This record gives sequence, structure tokens and C-alpha cells, in this order.
Amino acid sequence: MTNSAPIGLFDSGIGGTSIWKEIHTLLPNENTIYLADSKNAPYGQKSKEEIISLSKKNTEFLLNQNAKLIVVACNTATTNAIKELRASYDVPFIGIEPAIKPAANNSETHTIGILATKGTLSSELFNQNVLNYPNTKIVEQVGYGLVQLIEEGKMISNEMTVLLKKYLEPMVDANIDYLVLGCSHYPYLIPQIKKILPKHIRIIDSGEAVARQTKNILSEKNLLSEEKNCNQIFYTNFNPTVLKSILKNKYPVIEKDF
Repeated sequence: MTNSAPIGLFDSGIGGTSIWKEIHTLLPNENTIYLADSKNAPYGQKSKEEIISLSKKNTEFLLNQNAKLIVVACNTATTNAIKELRASYDVPFIGIEPAIKPAANNSETHTIGILATKGTLSSELFNQNVLNYPNTKIVEQVGYGLVQLIEEGKMISNEMTVLLKKYLEPMVDANIDYLVLGCSHYPYLIPQIKKILPKHIRIIDSGEAVARQTKNILSEKNLLSEEKNCNQIFYTNFNPTVLKSILKNKYPVIEKDF
């Protein structure tokens, strides 16, 4: 494996680009390949077996592109499939989970909210993590419909506003002082979420932590790149328009059936 080999990332759609942006900011000399499995989005409503199967398919696509490390830029895929991925493939994997720890450790009301997909909130890994914080009230909310709207290019829409208010206002009433975003699509909704939440409620997502972990693992394995002319390549298997828009048309987006 060469240092110039790319970092591979996959998600059920465009949401994982929020993770990619953090990694690219921290590691600008790395080549990256991003895979948006938008044809099968959202993963959050699928069975564990389906999620594992899709995650393996995505992994094999990235390994065929010579990925030196794979970021599972999807909470649902991480919480349901990363154990199987690590057992099946000889490549470092980095997952993304809801950042309960910093929220629970810093909460003054001892009440935090988690907005995530059904697949994440019902996963064994997530529920094991919750048990580590018996003194914190955790208000869980499935973000039904949010990923679909983002994937359809309706990020800023009346439908989105209605759903966000429906999901967030009960959390405010429950006296949360931290909101954890448990889906890589959701950071794109932060400007809208801030309009709904009182100013004292802090919003946490996992992007920066995943980027730091990516750097740490590459450094440990002496795989950090010093390339100056890097390639950032994006693949999608459905409707490249929204992905191009998210990337502000700065990078090539290849539509490919996989």
C-alpha cells in the first residue's frame, strides 16, 4: 500500500460529504474517493442484514480503487455493520457514531437530545453506548423523512421546516442543553436547526472527531500522504445533481451503477 493511495469514504447518499469536508480540511494532501449509494438511501429504514450487505458492496468498490483506509461516513452503517467489515477485510476502518460522550459529560441539565435514523437508534452498538451514561436522560428522536428530503434537493423547504420543528420542539420542552446529530446528513441542517433551538443549546456532530481519528490512524501506519496535486473523486449511483450542488461543482462527480 502506497502513501499516495486514496482514502475511501462511503455513505447511503450525500450526507457523508459533511465528513469528507472535515477530512479534506485537516488532510489536504490526501487523495480521496467518495461513494454515494443514493440509489439505496436511506439506510436507516433497512434491516441489519441489508445494511451489512450494502456496506460490503461499497467497501469492495473502494478496495478495487486501491483505498488505503475506509471511512464509514454513515452512522447507520457504522452501528450495524462495522464489526462485520473489520472481520471481513484487511484494511483500517473508521466509523462514525453519535457523539454521546461529550454531550453527556458536559450537560448541565443532565438531559441531551439525539436526532438520528431508526437504524442507528435501534442498533446494538448504540444501545450499549447509552448504558455508559445512566445519570443522563437521553431523548431519542428518529429523523423520519429528513434524509429523503436532503437527497431530493429539498434541504431548504417548508416540508423540512415542519419536520424539524416536530422533532426538536419536544426536546426543547424536555430541557435538553445538547443536541447530538446522529446522521452524517444532518450537519447540513444546522443553520435551520439553530433557528428552532434556543441559543443555549449546543449542537454536536462527529465530523471533526472522525477527521482527527483518520489522521491518527494514517500516522500510526505511516500512510500519510504528502501529495501536492491531489484528486478528489466522487461517485454516485443516482441523481448526481444534488451531489454536485453540495460540492458547489468544484469536483468531478461520476455517475456509475454499482
